[in-house]
Amino acid sequence: MAEQLSIRGRFRRGDVDFDLDLSLPAGRIAVVGPNGSGKSSLLRLIAGLEALDDGHLTLDGIPLDHRPEIFVPPHERPIAMSFQEPRLFAHLRVIDNVAYPLRRAGRPLDQARIQLDRVGAGALADLRPTRLSGGQAQRVALARALAVDAPTLLLDEPLAAIDEVGRAEVGALLRSLNTRRIVWVTHDPADAGDADVIVSIQDGVVRQTAT
Repeated sequence: MAEQLSIRGRFRRGDVDFDLDLSLPAGRIAVVGPNGSGKSSLLRLIAGLEALDDGHLTLDGIPLDHRPEIFVPPHERPIAMSFQEPRLFAHLRVIDNVAYPLRRAGRPLDQARIQLDRVGAGALADLRPTRLSGGQAQRVALARALAVDAPTLLLDEPLAAIDEVGRAEVGALLRSLNTRRIVWVTHDPADAGDADVIVSIQDGVVRQTAT
């Protein structure tokens, strides 16, 4: 199997056209660029939450977006995503939020508590999301993404709301993951320094650089 994330095509967001020609290997990929440049849109494109206007997106030999013939919906892609603004169900306890995608997939629920402990949020399991700080909610969202155990993990500013001590802890965890591919958006040059490949986006221009 070719372990490449290949995106070749075009998509338009607002007044900007993006021409994509990316062949991203397995490993650690940082996406950088100014605010509003389209970094989150690129992650959403990979996740299937947005679609190419034309072209194709192939993940490890599997075509995911090749209009009009093929468009694999988000829940059928071998991908997990943690959003910059954690999308937690306010009426569910933290543990149930993390277990939610596991229930949908018919997978063992013990991973929910394991991953909460792993990100340092085990003590939050029985709380409602409304009682969490921004950093705590971000840890919970990360635990939910990790629990899915997908071969490709997309993280949108995963450390942005976490304090300095927590950033070091969670950053070390992310560096230790054996996930086939991690793609994360960051504004922190130190975070991007951990990447095997950097994708930079500015004014609609998307470039890929090996570190």
